[in-house]
Amino acid sequence: MPQMLKRILVIASGVVLGVVLSVGVARTAAAWGWWPNRDLEKSTRYVREVLKVVNENYVDGTQADLPKLTEAALRGIVGSLDPHSEYMNARDYKTLEEEISSEFGGIGVQVELRKGNIVVIAPLPGTPGARAGMLRGDIIASIDGTKLDKPTLDETVGRLRGKPGTKVTIGFTRPSNGKEFEVTVKRERIKVESVRDVRMRPDGIGYVQITQFSERTGEEFIEALNTLNGQNMRGLIIDLRDNPGGLLNSAVEVAEPFFNKGELIVYTQGRKKEDRDEYRAAAPEPRLTIPVAVIINAGSASAAEIVSGALKDTRRAVIIGERSFGKGSVQSILPLREGEGLRLTTARYYTPSGVTIHEKGVSPDVEVVMSAEEDENVRLQRWRDDVSDAAEFKERFNLDPTPDRQLEAAVSVLQAALILETRANRSVTGPVAAKQP
Repeated sequence: MPQMLKRILVIASGVVLGVVLSVGVARTAAAWGWWPNRDLEKSTRYVREVLKVVNENYVDGTQADLPKLTEAALRGIVGSLDPHSEYMNARDYKTLEEEISSEFGGIGVQVELRKGNIVVIAPLPGTPGARAGMLRGDIIASIDGTKLDKPTLDETVGRLRGKPGTKVTIGFTRPSNGKEFEVTVKRERIKVESVRDVRMRPDGIGYVQITQFSERTGEEFIEALNTLNGQNMRGLIIDLRDNPGGLLNSAVEVAEPFFNKGELIVYTQGRKKEDRDEYRAAAPEPRLTIPVAVIINAGSASAAEIVSGALKDTRRAVIIGERSFGKGSVQSILPLREGEGLRLTTARYYTPSGVTIHEKGVSPDVEVVMSAEEDENVRLQRWRDDVSDAAEFKERFNLDPTPDRQLEAAVSVLQAALILETRANRSVTGPVAAKQP
């Protein structure tokens, strides 16, 4: 029994014994509601009764199977709390772990559903799919001898993924020459990059797109900064559009290079007053002081809002685009037995000045709102940077390339900041003459 509970019961029993000596301590405690599990036990008994009644009387016995009812009940209990808390069975929990780690067992090809076919976008370099000779544009026709008939993307990806070391046989056709191939490849652990499209513009402005915040995001971001710094970067654009978030620690690692050691980046506040955790910059290096612009939109959430909120709050960056989603809550991943788990909201996070983003979002310094059509076209262009030719893009997606007005605004803001910086560095301040009386 926890020490605090022991102390409470000792005090309570002393009071009770001083009034009614004939009443036992445990019985009195239960009557007054001092046992912390009393309500839990009562509720548990009631749930058991309902499960039993449904299991024994529902017309379709297969639907009233107790394991199914139990899982449905758990999903309902946790899901009723808020949109971000959920119960996960073993399969869902494993998928979440893979997403968080950005690693999974597979063959290493990016695919999309196009005109009813599963088409290879690109094989990742050094992966089993690339070594087997799969190319962009190949159509996957069968998996392990079973023809893909009206395939869905999720189902196909699920069949291509698997435990590292296991084999999968893939049949595909190559439209460029009409040939059919079949290869058997051994699945490997595939690492997905969350920091992508790292490039330097001719004007010295670097660009980095972050698609999610996984375990390796901080490391990948530092590598990107080092690459760009090696090319004499003068300004930086961080693109967080449609970034759904991820790990809190990874968000702190991405923001850290722009803070001095010991500076507060974000803090979380839980249910109790003492449940406050502060996340401060720990790197000893001086912070980067180059002009920074962060692009966000309504799809930027959670960890993406931690980064943009911290940089805006401390005036370390200019925020461009649209108001972010507004998910300012922290979910803890709690493992259960049998490989299952909970994603449970346990705290809310706040910017260094104490501003909460929950259900409010981060508002941009420079608002650039794009239409739904523009947004969708630009999103496709960002993800399909393998199609750079305008004519090919038009032919493949039946869309004309759309100007990225939010990116253009970010570039303009940084170019103006660099001009002002250059002028300030060139100015020479001489002695000020005293005014004559």
